[in-house]
Amino acid sequence: MTKPIFEVTPNTWEFLKTPMIKPTGFREYDARWKYPEEINLPGMTALGLGIGTQMRKHGLEPVIAVGNDYRDYSLAIKNALVIGLMQAGIQVKDIGPCITPMAYFSQFHLDAPAVAMITASHNPNGWTGVKMGFQRPLTHGPDEMSELKDIVLNGKGEAAPGGGYEFVDGVFDAYIDDLVGDFKMSRKLKVVCATGNGTAAAFGPAVFKRLGVEIVPSHNELDYTFPHYNPNPEAMEMLHDMSDSVKASGADFALGFDGDGDRCGVVDDEGEEIFADKVGVIMARDLAKLYPGSTFVADVKSTGLFASDPELQKYDIKADYWKTGHSHMKRRVHELKALAGFEKSGHYFLAEPIGRGYDDGMRVAVEICKLMDRNPDMSMSDLRKALPKTWSTPTMSPYAADEEKYDILERIVAKLVANAEAGQPLAGKAVKEVVTVNGARVILENGSWGLVRASSNTPNLVVVCESSESEEEMRAIFADLDAVIQTEPGVGAYDQTI
Repeated sequence: MTKPIFEVTPNTWEFLKTPMIKPTGFREYDARWKYPEEINLPGMTALGLGIGTQMRKHGLEPVIAVGNDYRDYSLAIKNALVIGLMQAGIQVKDIGPCITPMAYFSQFHLDAPAVAMITASHNPNGWTGVKMGFQRPLTHGPDEMSELKDIVLNGKGEAAPGGGYEFVDGVFDAYIDDLVGDFKMSRKLKVVCATGNGTAAAFGPAVFKRLGVEIVPSHNELDYTFPHYNPNPEAMEMLHDMSDSVKASGADFALGFDGDGDRCGVVDDEGEEIFADKVGVIMARDLAKLYPGSTFVADVKSTGLFASDPELQKYDIKADYWKTGHSHMKRRVHELKALAGFEKSGHYFLAEPIGRGYDDGMRVAVEICKLMDRNPDMSMSDLRKALPKTWSTPTMSPYAADEEKYDILERIVAKLVANAEAGQPLAGKAVKEVVTVNGARVILENGSWGLVRASSNTPNLVVVCESSESEEEMRAIFADLDAVIQTEPGVGAYDQTI
């Protein structure tokens, strides 16, 4: 295998034949690049050869399921990856255009030991990437990604005979069957289905129709230019649009899906955005009655209610706070044999007997509809208001270059730990502990907290704050946390703030 060039130079002769890959595209748990500025098609072929070589190294049967999201360049990128996989002697089962969870499902449905999904997830147009996994329902974590990076960037990919290609039809229908089965709503529901013109537009309406739910369409026409907004249910722009649709239509709630369909966002009947961690608590309360004694995993960006909610404690629920990131969370749910995992970004991991353990926005939509069916006298806003009140920020991301963000974070964490050890208060309260499993979550004596970590996907830090007392305290936590963050000159502007 030719060793790739790390500098990518579009519109050159070499660009058409020599693999070019920017090394920073290898992330903690998937791969993402700007295309064609950071990777070329021969680079994608080199990645395919690398994945195939890694499969053989791990002793896997040489069969992989491959799919792609609905972006205008995703098919070309998938085909380039497939060439590399076939060079490595892998039998490719191409399931066509799909959302990421359908690709994960295809591993089970086709009994394929490996999966590779071409998607930039919720990143804006111009980005591409691959989510991959060998041990279903898990996807690559930091160890597998660093091994793959070494194989690809050092030209260690090995060609092997026996490669082949097959286009497999029918996975879409099998996936919808698996999601819904023969369940039908007994309660009438009217739901805004928001897909931001992304890949989930081909799936959301089909799932709701199958459930017997009345749909209020919101940008359900497939359009890879994303004419309204980038589909990301963590962004206030999409949530506000969903809220407007609920108010205009009198819907019971809105569900919004990201570009590759593995996340779900919720707006209630009053037009209030419910952040995904709070939706997780609503779901956990409902599931706790059906499965008492269960373990729920929450990521470090999530509300403290998983541990403190009296309703969950009543059913002997165990809460485990873990690293943010879909691969970290999937693995933790799998390891602990937890019933579910909840991530503030809108990834939900519903394990047996509810789901298969991978993150699936459509599975969440089905389970929320079932939850509403089990609680026929409650509206979504009733369920929201029944939770203990906390005040939390949206996820806020100040710029930090990919090459510098982890060093910047390390220094910020050291400062926050030193401040706590010196007895320095935050937002006027004593610091109870600083959890450093993933960045720093500074927990105050009253259970309020502020978090800073590095984004695994984009050149950013990530900041979230929650107060159990007031909006005023939440703002004070952010102000004091941000004051420490701003001591780093490499930190730039926020994408959104409170």
